[in-house]
Amino acid sequence: MIFGVSTAKIWTSIFQTLYMVSLPLLAGIIIGFPLAVILVITRKGGLKENLWLYTSLNIFINIVRSIPFIILIVSIMPFTKLVIGTRVGSTAALLPLTCFIAPFLARLLESALLGVDKGIIEVSKAMGATTLQTIFKFMLPESLGAMILGITTGAVALLGATAMAGAVGGGGVGDLAITYGYQRFNQPLMIATVILLVGFVQLLQGLGNFLSKKTVHKK
Repeated sequence: MIFGVSTAKIWTSIFQTLYMVSLPLLAGIIIGFPLAVILVITRKGGLKENLWLYTSLNIFINIVRSIPFIILIVSIMPFTKLVIGTRVGSTAALLPLTCFIAPFLARLLESALLGVDKGIIEVSKAMGATTLQTIFKFMLPESLGAMILGITTGAVALLGATAMAGAVGGGGVGDLAITYGYQRFNQPLMIATVILLVGFVQLLQGLGNFLSKKTVHKK
């Protein structure tokens, strides 16, 4: 027992948090990267300028991003029930967490791609590269360091969202803090969970910084 809670419960909460961060983050990258690419190439002056598509996607991402996560997770509960089969638990939280992080990552990855020197894109055009070749052989390698930092920022935001997911039965460290800490007036446990979350953030940020620097040094 630690702070009145079994060690098994604490480890379960930690693994639930890691589960709720890793899978939505992976899904968010898979969804967010193509969205970022579309935003970059269809904007005014882009490789495949299409202002109608750019404006529509831009507005959609802005709308989804403007919804607070606690409202998002509650509002799509019927859809979560339909897809996952339940509205509570760590697995049920994966869907709203993915809906939360995908547009957020799309914006971060878009910014990273837009940071690529225009001269590099002009060189790719001069070499006769196709749009896909320009993206994956020129823009992606140049923006990889910034993308890693963006994904790290997304992972930290996702960690905060998992804590909120705990408020509606999502499990994880957030649920541990609310159910066994706040509701039972267990102040030491509340402090311990805060320290644990801070430790997670430091690990994520440190890993992201390391990988980003390593990528930049390889150029």
